[in-house]
Parts: sequence; structure tokens; C-alpha cells
Amino acid sequence: QVQLVESGGGLVQPGGSVRLSCAASGSIFSIYEMGWHRQAPGKQRELVASITSGGAIIYADSVKGRFTISGDNAKKRVYLQMNSLKPEDTAVYYCNANQGGLRFWGQGTQVTVSS
Repeated sequence: QVQLVESGGGLVQPGGSVRLSCAASGSIFSIYEMGWHRQAPGKQRELVASITSGGAIIYADSVKGRFTISGDNAKKRVYLQMNSLKPEDTAVYYCNANQGGLRFWGQGTQVTVSS
């Protein structure tokens, strides 16, 4: 079993920046991918960015050039630096980890972009 704990988030003005962090614990040895999804009110959960243990990275088109994902593979931590934030980035952001085909989720952290 894997537990994920997120930190960061909050209220930020348009154009601002926020950094999210996620730490995995439990049976983390075979985690091969970690990342972030988000869910806005009334919308489906969507991929934001992911990173594999080998360093392969995927970004959603909507965040390319503004968000940067990074990770510490040994410690199974993942970070999301979000710059040039827009109101449409407002959502609950969920950390997730992929282990042997099973996907584990954190509890989510709210990011609100508003003036």
C-alpha cells in the first residue's frame, strides 16, 4: 500500500506562482511513475503532468511552458512548480503514484487562481 501526502496550494493571483509537493510512504519501492492530476468543479479529473522513475515527463498541452514537474526518485517525492497561473488552473490538484498497474491517490490540495 502507498500513502501520498500533498502540500502547497492555496489562493494565488493570476500570473502568480505556486509549488506543490507530494511525498509517498509505505510500500514505495516499486513505484515507477508519479504525477499530478487536477479536477475543476463540474469537470472530469485530468492529467497535468507525470514523471517516470527513468525521468520521462509528460505535460498536458494546457500547462506546457508554465508548469514544471520534478521528482526525487530515491525518496519517491514529486513536485509541481506552477508559474503564470490562470483562473482556469483553479482546481483540486491530486498527487498520484503508479505501482504495478495500481494507481494511488493523495487527498488533494486546492489551488485557486483569483484576483
